[in-house]
Amino acid sequence: MLSPLFVLVLTSVTYFSKSALPIIKMNSHKPIIGLTTYRKVAAQSNPIPLYALMPSYVDAIAAAGGVPVLIPLGLDEESLQVLFERLDGILLTGGGDVDTAFYGGERPDLIDGVDTDRDRVELFLARAAYEQEKPTLAICRGHQVLNVALGGTLYEDIASLMPDASKHDYFGEHPRTYRPHSVAIEPGSMLAEILSGSAEVQVNSLHHQGIRDLAPALAPAAFAPDGLIEAVEAPDLPFMLGVQWHPENLAPDDPEMRAIFKTFVTAAAAVPQNQF
Repeated sequence: MLSPLFVLVLTSVTYFSKSALPIIKMNSHKPIIGLTTYRKVAAQSNPIPLYALMPSYVDAIAAAGGVPVLIPLGLDEESLQVLFERLDGILLTGGGDVDTAFYGGERPDLIDGVDTDRDRVELFLARAAYEQEKPTLAICRGHQVLNVALGGTLYEDIASLMPDASKHDYFGEHPRTYRPHSVAIEPGSMLAEILSGSAEVQVNSLHHQGIRDLAPALAPAAFAPDGLIEAVEAPDLPFMLGVQWHPENLAPDDPEMRAIFKTFVTAAAAVPQNQF
């Protein structure tokens, strides 16, 4: 005997005609945004390895009108390409340090939390996004990955290697919404337009690495008071933006940070819808 719930579902389906379904699909298109993940182990008596991501990223994309999908690690390039082609946009998320081998760094002793497979996956996605002009938002580590993917380099540790650097690593010292410094927005940049012409915004700061040499395909869009590049964009593409701060943590209470996600999702929605 069918349960009442199952009977209700079957009954509800009869209200839709076959001719109406394509119209509903076309009018309700939401862009599918792929979010990169990291490895984590669930602490319990029998530890379980996970692919994980903080909900703040997912929430920010959903609030902006996108459909967030988590991208697992460990996929080969063929599988990554198949997945990539079905996504309307890519979000490169925060996390551990990028392996120095990918940008010719000379101080591997200064990095931590390296996952070379994650590097491989994200570098592939960043390069594919640039080559195929897929809308991309890159946050913190993602901002650094984007620069490395397109030929740039990093400071392995800002405090140790960048002359006259200010403090940037407030990780674990304050809530993630704490904003210790401002960034100056480059006039005429896409970021300036997204932020309605704001010349300066206060940001959170949870990183110890940063851009040293900027990739040729990127342009700076914001600077910290000490001169560190805090945002980049690809002038030749419809939407490719990297920010060194974490707007996903600030978006719930800040319309300017929400605008970053809204503009990204809107750009992804303009991509022709993939056919499955």
